[in-house]
Amino acid sequence: MTQIATVERILDADHAEISVPRKSACGHDCEECAGCGVTGAAVHARASNPIGARPGQKVVVESSTKNMLRIVVLVYLIPVVLFLAGYVIMSLLTDSVAAQYAVAAAGFAAGIVFAIFYDRRLRARGGLTFNIVRVF
Repeated sequence: MTQIATVERILDADHAEISVPRKSACGHDCEECAGCGVTGAAVHARASNPIGARPGQKVVVESSTKNMLRIVVLVYLIPVVLFLAGYVIMSLLTDSVAAQYAVAAAGFAAGIVFAIFYDRRLRARGGLTFNIVRVF
């Protein structure tokens, strides 16, 4: 996966801190909608800097698509799967709609908690790895 980022600062001889604009579905065309109040937030990350990019330069960065897809699955899919599994299992065990919804909500919450812990573990290990490929 390639993205365009800005080099914020040099961390050491081989690494730089980059700022990658966060993408959203709305495209931030605020004149066309009522405005959600979200400005173009950026994600700051550590990147390998083999080309010697300097602060302020726009660069093309690559990250592992495989790792990104794994994160997407864990953050978005696991809570939904646990929600549906809780609902289906309880619908087989009882006719109580309240119990079905309660277990489904608990499954969803468990999936969110799992995603939060995974995110913290991933950040402690260095998060996603970015490589600066070239100056934009």
